[in-house]
Amino acid sequence: MVKFWVRSLVVIFLMVNVQGFSQDALSIVKKADEKMRGVTAKMEMTINTIRPTWKRSMQIKVWSKGSDFSMVLITSPAKDKGVSFLKRKKEVWNWYPTLERVIKLPPSMMNQSWMGTDFTNDDLVKESSVIHDYTHKLIGDTIIGSRSCYTIEMTPKQGSAVVWGKVISCIDKKDYIELHMRLYDEDGVLINIMNGYDPKLIGGRVIPSRFEMIPVDKKGHKTEMIYNNIVFDQPINDDFFNLNTMKLLK
Repeated sequence: MVKFWVRSLVVIFLMVNVQGFSQDALSIVKKADEKMRGVTAKMEMTINTIRPTWKRSMQIKVWSKGSDFSMVLITSPAKDKGVSFLKRKKEVWNWYPTLERVIKLPPSMMNQSWMGTDFTNDDLVKESSVIHDYTHKLIGDTIIGSRSCYTIEMTPKQGSAVVWGKVISCIDKKDYIELHMRLYDEDGVLINIMNGYDPKLIGGRVIPSRFEMIPVDKKGHKTEMIYNNIVFDQPINDDFFNLNTMKLLK
């Protein structure tokens, strides 16, 4: 009888610890995600696409509200000025002013390059959710620079329409900022590496001021995203995120 109770307690202990690690991993990812999103966010960014023989820069503005709404507007260069992207929940549209045409992007296009960069459409408009579309597992610790980080594995939930087959994320333990990410395809092949650099106080919170997305099989290719300005948590009406607004943004 004593052995039975000992075995039962061991099983319960293991179950509690597995559940605790799972919950910890989810709460860590939530904190990191919420820190970059805020309740709302208005951002101005520079995106540099770097290739072995050339470099191209874009200026963009981004408005977001939670995980359901986002708007992206390109303000330069001149040939792309006015191109915009709108996300409302799980639907994404693209507006091309020179064509005067709105295109609804199907889920199959979310893994394609955003405007010729190394980021995907999903990376910019966030159709998928790292909170709701993945399961989370705390798999260890690591040091990035001088910062101690959690290492978390994210795998897609069954039926989720996501770009990546697995994501490994390294999140700073102090400020809950994502400093490293490895992105794998459905076959477990590493495709992209993303690194966060130069944490600074921006918009009242410490976040990486620059990210780099690096495709592992393309030497000399990378895209950097630089945060020039962010305002968090100022009210944005849901009605702002509509097709008419997308066409009128400047």
